[in-house]
Amino acid sequence: MRESNVAGCGLFSDYHTHPQGHRNRRYTVELLQPWVEAARKLGLTDIAFTDHDRYREGVDFDEIERLREKNPDVKIRAGIELDNDPVHSAAGRKWVEKNWDKLDFVLGSVHFLERRDQMFDSVPDGAAQFEGRDIDALYADYFRRVREMAGTGLVDCLAHLDLIKIHGHRPHANIGGLVEETLDLIRERNLAIELSTAGWRKPVKELYPQREIIELAMRKQIPFTTASDAHSHAQIGEDFPRLSELMAQMGIQEVCTFDRHRRAAHLLWAQSSRSSCESSAGASAPSVCDGKGRAKPSR
Repeated sequence: MRESNVAGCGLFSDYHTHPQGHRNRRYTVELLQPWVEAARKLGLTDIAFTDHDRYREGVDFDEIERLREKNPDVKIRAGIELDNDPVHSAAGRKWVEKNWDKLDFVLGSVHFLERRDQMFDSVPDGAAQFEGRDIDALYADYFRRVREMAGTGLVDCLAHLDLIKIHGHRPHANIGGLVEETLDLIRERNLAIELSTAGWRKPVKELYPQREIIELAMRKQIPFTTASDAHSHAQIGEDFPRLSELMAQMGIQEVCTFDRHRRAAHLLWAQSSRSSCESSAGASAPSVCDGKGRAKPSR
């Protein structure tokens, strides 16, 4: 069964979930409880709700607190996915600023390129945005927008970092050269990136981000979260055994979690955690975490 496989794979956290799915639905314990139960069956003990910022009005922090009281064995994080939506996300940013102290975790993502009325990752319609285009230029434009998101000061982690590949379009230029500046900014801003299994169920059939980007991020000591991008509680923790195997092959020994924007690193496989100011490489190595809650963004 999928439950036993995930429970034994060593991963314990899913930091990209969408209880509202693709429409605005008010948070209630009844809506959220199935997500907690699904996590529990899989052996996950730390989950973040990260609905799209366009559905921010459905987020109810009181209901999340009620859910926590009902499920003390699972750490439940209040989060949001802040997009570059040209219609909704200006208001979304203001909402994040207003509710910063209530939020544990903010994902930053880019779903829009030049078209204001369509996400480029829509399947299959979004693929039309790539037809007849200079793919290298689209990649460069995409990562420029990712850097803009990383520079807002409003996010803790970047979601599906190479989402631009979703329809299978690959750049002619070396991916390392295209993404290096973006990773440098992420490191400078002390942000995390997610390892998202969602790519395996998309047309590209590949983890977000691809292996070369993960290797670059590792060299820059950028921390990782683990994520499914579940839009149904049936998808929570999806393909985590496969992700766990890949992480072990690549030598990724830690994942991070967030509590009121304070990042903590957890050592996998040995099932232990360490202070967010320590480093497995020794005291002289850069800290993987900032060791304190990030300051509330200035308005």
